[in-house]
Amino acid sequence: MRVLIGCEFSGIVRDAFIRQGFDAISCDLLPSESDFGPHIQGDILGILADGWKAAVFFPPCTFLCNSGVRWLYKGGKQANGKDWDRWIDMEEGAKFFDALLNAPIPHVAVENPVQHGYAGLPEFTQSVQPWQFGHGEVKRTCLWLRNLPELRSTNIVNGRHPRVHRESPGADRWRKRSITYPGIAEAMALQWGNYLKGEGI
Repeated sequence: MRVLIGCEFSGIVRDAFIRQGFDAISCDLLPSESDFGPHIQGDILGILADGWKAAVFFPPCTFLCNSGVRWLYKGGKQANGKDWDRWIDMEEGAKFFDALLNAPIPHVAVENPVQHGYAGLPEFTQSVQPWQFGHGEVKRTCLWLRNLPELRSTNIVNGRHPRVHRESPGADRWRKRSITYPGIAEAMALQWGNYLKGEGI
């Protein structure tokens, strides 16, 4: 059963699906950091119609997420007027997100942080936290689901450390903040995997 893991360079979610017996392949503009499974380095839009049975996508959130909405305005202040370059980037990001959400694939999940309303994208299906899946940290993650069930908590822990929000500035900050927690990846592969196997697709 072929599963596409889109916009993932870490291999964490892809490898979790492979361990559940799926023919999972990741695709990203960057090379994969894991050689456990196959990876396509390139534009994901060119392979959406290649006969996948399910897909999990992690599109860039820079211009869509609520945490950065103030930077749609010059100097981060609405009184200064719009930063038109960032608005254009936002519109392109929204088109990309929409193309993934509505890809010609029977079962789709799209992951992103909480989004602002300017992009005009649909409301998310559910939101989850790392501490629901064995990681004592806070990072609200939203999921847009099409023909997939909501994730169920697997291991609720007491920690509530906002590590990703306190990552030191630097060239790799975005990379560290974007990687999926292994506990969430395992829940995706096991729960959605069991659902897909039950569907007999």
